[in-house]
Amino acid sequence: MSDHDGTEADRRDSPFPPIADYGFLSDCHTGALMASDGSIEWMCIPHFDSPSVFGAILDRGAGSFRVGPYGLYVPAGRRYIPGTNIIETTWMTPQGWLRVVDTLTIGEWHDNKHGSSHTRPPTDFDADHLLVRVIECVQGQVQVEMLCEPMFDYGVTSADWSVADTGEEGGHALDSSHGDTHLRLFSDVRLGIEGNRAHGRHTMTEGEKRYCALSWTEDKGGPRDVEQAEEYLKRTSHFWRGWLGDGTYPDHPWRLPLERSALALKGLTFMPTGALVAAPTTSLPETPGGERNWDYRYCWMRDATFTLWGLHALGLDWEADDFIQYVADLERNEDGSLQIMYGIKGEMDLSESTLSNLKGYEGARPVRVGNGAYNQRQNDVYGAVLDSVYLHSKKRDHIPERLWPVLCDQVRCATEAWMEPDQGIWEARGAPRHYVSSKLMCWVAMDRGARLAERRDDDELRDRWQASAEEVRAEILDRGVDSRGVFRQHYETDALDASTLLIPLLRFLGPEDERVRATVMAIRDELTDGGLVLRYRTEETDDGLEGEEGTFLICSFWLVSALSEIGEHRQAEHLCERLLSYASPLGLYAEELEASSGRHLGNFPQAFTHLALINAVTHVIKAQQRA
Repeated sequence: MSDHDGTEADRRDSPFPPIADYGFLSDCHTGALMASDGSIEWMCIPHFDSPSVFGAILDRGAGSFRVGPYGLYVPAGRRYIPGTNIIETTWMTPQGWLRVVDTLTIGEWHDNKHGSSHTRPPTDFDADHLLVRVIECVQGQVQVEMLCEPMFDYGVTSADWSVADTGEEGGHALDSSHGDTHLRLFSDVRLGIEGNRAHGRHTMTEGEKRYCALSWTEDKGGPRDVEQAEEYLKRTSHFWRGWLGDGTYPDHPWRLPLERSALALKGLTFMPTGALVAAPTTSLPETPGGERNWDYRYCWMRDATFTLWGLHALGLDWEADDFIQYVADLERNEDGSLQIMYGIKGEMDLSESTLSNLKGYEGARPVRVGNGAYNQRQNDVYGAVLDSVYLHSKKRDHIPERLWPVLCDQVRCATEAWMEPDQGIWEARGAPRHYVSSKLMCWVAMDRGARLAERRDDDELRDRWQASAEEVRAEILDRGVDSRGVFRQHYETDALDASTLLIPLLRFLGPEDERVRATVMAIRDELTDGGLVLRYRTEETDDGLEGEEGTFLICSFWLVSALSEIGEHRQAEHLCERLLSYASPLGLYAEELEASSGRHLGNFPQAFTHLALINAVTHVIKAQQRA
């Protein structure tokens, strides 16, 4: 590891919680990350990609909001209330027991005075734009502390609190504003103002309940007493459990990771447009103390295939419909191609900048906003879009007519671009190469395009696109395989790349093909660290960056699926079991794992990882059921 990694003792001294320590809250408009000590340390409002109001995850002085027992920071237990994205934390103090329940609330659909950001058909539910925290003393007595310290615009501007006029409805509240962001903090605990902090302390006795709530709605609405706060919790719980109940899950011990992954993915969905954010965070480091820090609060077209795989595998067809319509709405490049990523509202320009005022998670800098890879050439984008629509059409037996011209343009672009080098699936910032995975995805674009054309009874297009697909297949098999019969990373190297595990999963070759087996086994034996899969070896790959990186969880889950495909069911089962054991205490996954310690690295929670988990677990369960 890098020199910045330090010892285990250094990590224990770090003021930053481990990445896996955080819980994820969501109202499908934005998300919040909460540390085990009861502090909200990351939240952007009103949307996932807005500037943060709590940013302590990237700088201990960038704002947080803690509710918990005074002077005690390690809880007795934490869990998601089953079937929801609501977190319950239980505390044992010398004098008593405390229970805190936290959620970003979702309620019945309501019309906004100034219109809506929704482009999808409204559902019966929408975000309340409200963080609700209910506190209950279940035994003895406990001194409780609330400390709300927002820092607007990624930690630049301190909050300026004032006592709110709550009108006829009454209740005690404080207001703070910065630009277009208006906060109101409600509580039935008396709050004082200490500079930029709203601070309250209260000794609770057995059976007593209290609450606080942070609102950023147009009318600064929110609960005025604990009974109303509990009603918000009840409605939100009803939403999550009703949504989860619409899916289909096997009666299997691994049902729980599937359900938690489904809830995480729903939480990462931007309800107004149907976009799926790759993660709700920016700049959590892939290498401790290093520079591999990226902003993932956007929607990658690459995730499209895996999104549709995962959603349809669990019977979550409504979300799949919304995602397909989001893709159909996107503005395209001049040649008709789609970018590799977009903003959650369809924005094309995601220009990258750095925030010099933030010190970074455990000193990992730069802290980035935006993602400079948005305008890279990555030829895999065409196949990701076509495969996702093909999967969707098989499930729904319908392709939206307005989407067909978009698909035709993607196939055309793939036929024009497949011979060109690109930056590859991993967005390498080095020289363009002839990556095998990019050629593979161009083949997918043409193959799926031909199948979709056949569904439309367009024989001429089908034949033309199928012929192009065969041309790409021939070149990959000629130039993309090394002397051992193993698929290589790109044409100029024999280095391995985990993305070639997709070859059997995307049906380029059947699992019985010797080249598929040789590739899967070579990656298992030679591209792993402690049995977990690397994307590639950094010393063999010009990715334009310094330092090492952890093992990629998505690649390890791909290996599970690929082993299952080639009939190595016992190995697939064992690796899957091991990967499931690495989940965070609340069942979530970051992007990477440090193989030596199991430490989570990178942005968190990561949609790509949870999508790959669903695919891998589904593979293993189906193999077990066939046995």
